[in-house]
Amino acid sequence: MKYLIVGLGNPGSKYAETRHNIGFKVVEAVAKELEGTFRSDKHADVAEVKYKGRTLVLIKPTTFMNLSGKAVNYWLQTEKIPASNLLVVTDDIALPFGILRMKGKGSDGGHNGLKDIQSVLSSQEYARLRFGVGNDFKRGQQADYVLGEWSSEESEKLGERIHTATQFVYGFVTIGLGLTMTNWNNK
Repeated sequence: MKYLIVGLGNPGSKYAETRHNIGFKVVEAVAKELEGTFRSDKHADVAEVKYKGRTLVLIKPTTFMNLSGKAVNYWLQTEKIPASNLLVVTDDIALPFGILRMKGKGSDGGHNGLKDIQSVLSSQEYARLRFGVGNDFKRGQQADYVLGEWSSEESEKLGERIHTATQFVYGFVTIGLGLTMTNWNNK
């Protein structure tokens, strides 16, 4: 069984520690735990790892957030992975910091990365893991907030929350979407 695990974010050191790049941080943690190494490839940095007999193709799109669909579609086609085995890890301002929620489908919620993926795939039917980054910003300041760096308080808790997010990924590829949601949502 092969899975495509997509961490959303923006390439480059300028964005590395921003809230918008939490998807990158989660797939990087999975790669580190499973001793995978990212390489630059078409539309993404890619690492292939094994977990309990499954192959996980981890990608960090290099297309920038607003064009994430191009990378997702390319790697689904190239690796011949069905959309049912796709998991997208993304930041979410509708959830308080560190809250994790997995869903099997849904709207883009105003998230430009999800919006582009849904547009390119012509579907909302794919799993996503939403990582809460909070919404502590004034009206009109959303972009500055998600492209801002973590507060010191958030930074202290970030490692543990990223570790919990990796458990969602492992659950998705072993016990499936439904049981993972039941066992891990709101943890």
